[in-house]
Amino acid sequence: MTLLFTIALIALVSAACYHRASWNTCLGVAAATLVVGTFADAFGALSWLIFIAVAIPFSVTNIRQQYIVAPLFKAFKKVTPTMSETEKSAIDAGTTWWEADLFCGNPNWNKLHQFAKPRLTAEEQAFLNGPVEEVCAMLDDWEATHELTDLPQEVWQYLKDKKFFAMIIKKQYGGLEFSAYAQSCVLQKLTSKSTLLSSIVGVPNSLGPGELLQHYGTQAQKDHYLPRLAVGDEIPCFALTSPEAGSDASSIPDFGVVCKGEWEGKETLGIRLTWNKRYITLAPVSTVLGLAFKMQDPDGLLGDKEDIGITCALIPTSMPGVEIGRRHFPLNVPFQNGPTRGKDVFVPLDFIIGGPKMAGQGWRMLVECLSVGRVITLPSNSTGGIKTLALASGAYSRIRRQFKLPIGKMEGIEEALSKLGGYAYSSDAALSMSTGAVDSGEKPSVISAILKYHLTEQMRDATIHAMDIHGGKGICLGPNNYLGRGYQGAPIAITVEGANILTRNMIIYGQGAIRCHPFVLAELNACNIKDKQEALDSFDTALMGHIGFTISNLVRTKWLAITGGRFTKVPFNDETADYYRNAARYSASLALMSDICMAVFGGSLKRKERISARLGDLLSYLYLVSATLKRYNDEGRRKEDLPLVKWACQEHLYLCQRALADLINNMPSMALRGALKLILFPFGRPVRKPTDQMEHDIAKLLQTPNETRDRLANYIYTTDEPRNLIGKQEQTLKDILAIEPIFDKVCRAKGQKLPFMQLDKVASMGLESGILTQQEADSLAAVEAKRLAVINVDDFDPADLLAGKARVVDSNVDAA
Repeated sequence: MTLLFTIALIALVSAACYHRASWNTCLGVAAATLVVGTFADAFGALSWLIFIAVAIPFSVTNIRQQYIVAPLFKAFKKVTPTMSETEKSAIDAGTTWWEADLFCGNPNWNKLHQFAKPRLTAEEQAFLNGPVEEVCAMLDDWEATHELTDLPQEVWQYLKDKKFFAMIIKKQYGGLEFSAYAQSCVLQKLTSKSTLLSSIVGVPNSLGPGELLQHYGTQAQKDHYLPRLAVGDEIPCFALTSPEAGSDASSIPDFGVVCKGEWEGKETLGIRLTWNKRYITLAPVSTVLGLAFKMQDPDGLLGDKEDIGITCALIPTSMPGVEIGRRHFPLNVPFQNGPTRGKDVFVPLDFIIGGPKMAGQGWRMLVECLSVGRVITLPSNSTGGIKTLALASGAYSRIRRQFKLPIGKMEGIEEALSKLGGYAYSSDAALSMSTGAVDSGEKPSVISAILKYHLTEQMRDATIHAMDIHGGKGICLGPNNYLGRGYQGAPIAITVEGANILTRNMIIYGQGAIRCHPFVLAELNACNIKDKQEALDSFDTALMGHIGFTISNLVRTKWLAITGGRFTKVPFNDETADYYRNAARYSASLALMSDICMAVFGGSLKRKERISARLGDLLSYLYLVSATLKRYNDEGRRKEDLPLVKWACQEHLYLCQRALADLINNMPSMALRGALKLILFPFGRPVRKPTDQMEHDIAKLLQTPNETRDRLANYIYTTDEPRNLIGKQEQTLKDILAIEPIFDKVCRAKGQKLPFMQLDKVASMGLESGILTQQEADSLAAVEAKRLAVINVDDFDPADLLAGKARVVDSNVDAA
């Protein structure tokens, strides 16, 4: 009887914990069970003594605070690392959204599916169908990247005339005021034609003077600059990165000293600026320079604070002393990028974005805007690239033949194609869901880091797979190569806007743990409260909530692991149900492991970058799974799309599981590792990699025109025109599929399997033998020319490959 009631007590309290019941509710459940058990002679005085010993210290506030919370608070303050002002600004920047639900271990899937699906307005769709299509048709990417190392002047002018640089600027200032989703669609289509084109368009619409002005500028600054930016009279750049401060942008050495100087013939209070910046996109062609610098006031002209902090100002590049350097050459994707310098350049205080009151607020301004900009530009360029690679590789695999069959029928090619298709589906899903969040008013700083890291990494991986599929076609540069520049330029996206190593190892979880956890930020803030009793009360509330949260996640994790999540409520009982269940399971595991890592490593967790990276991977892969499931639902749960959905969910859940296993294996204690394996994987690891059949189904989808393939290629430039290699190849695929029955007709009549080549000769053979009509023969011959255009590569006269000798100047000498 005692055993039965003990089991009942544990089960009932665990059930209450599983459902996030309060401390008092759990206490009441335990007390009620003890009362019933006492009447049944299952519990005696000892049981009640244990209950009282636990209940009173945690229930009576004075006792709890004096003997439990106060010592823990003292220890917590000792091990908690100090947080710099720049770190605090980064933590405070932006908002939390769906990632917070995933982090808390109990995601509400109905809430996910209630988020509005982003849509284009009629004006935005018209822009995509008109100016975007037209500028893609204008550009010869080989000419731009190899011969001009820049966009042709007529393309530059067209971009200005059609306000491509003003997508974020409000209509009242002459801009287009497009949604984040529309900007994303535009950049995807531009990328599918040229990464050079999308890079140049993306930067002014991302982190830069335009966005900073709209959010923080004075009215006079807005009225002067925004209309000029909208029509291209001003070309902006933003100078943040220095040779000594790349990913650690808050450590910029550039400075401005508050002083009096002469401006327009009058003595004026201003700033004397000195800077040396590198890697600044659009700097070589800019007319207005957004400058981030550390502002100093040694003479106390503005107050009693000497180090005012990072500040942002707008500097016309035509000013005396402003030096716009020569160009960098980033991996043969020659977007305008270069250095800028200035020494003792005096400007009035009014040049500060937002005026003097925004002095020292630059880092907060930057991280808030970056939380939006990082959702759009690089993820859009990466997604557009992945989708283009999937489309092109599928078509090429069906057109190109080896061993008398399309190479796409080979299992090794199928494996590579499946990754391209799966990445294309999931990256587009994540991008659409995230830009939709921005358009609903969110500033998702954690999500922006997830997208920046994972979508650029998927783009790099996709590029490698596409190169493997294309073989010699991919490695020979020339006007007919649509892979080479993307392959060369893939590391650029990996590097800019915060290197991916830093993003994965520090930012995703570093921000996520503090912003998304329901109690950690409150515990940290308690350390900064000066009133001792108020600080203790605040920490007490947060700590008790944190303890209950951890216990709940422990119970949830164990239950979900034992049952495989079979009793978890899911929104759809179909082929996707297990993906919801496993995602819920690993969400609870993430919440539990986060608290365990905080307890085990304490303040040193900040330096345990690989631990932080794995926790960030858990959050990231769960987000990608969520986005995939939402896209499938938003698009009407079409069964024909299931191969892509299954691959994406299976792949990311498998990676999630691997990150969790690696996390366990790197815990410092053998006993802890053993206990965690029993809790998290009592019956082994449940998720398997995508099956061969899944990969076969995706490869088949990519090689044949169909509605799923069309949806996968949405917002990709596929127009069949002379300068669009992808569009011409798409038409060739359709033509080849149309004439295959004619080719097979000749093979059957001849009684042999002819190689699918020299189709003009096959046509003549069929015509002479009376097998084919003249029209059929002409169709075969016409397709042969298109087929050869797809599989052949460029060759050059040696003289055409001679490059000019760029004079390299030592940067130190140049700076001096």
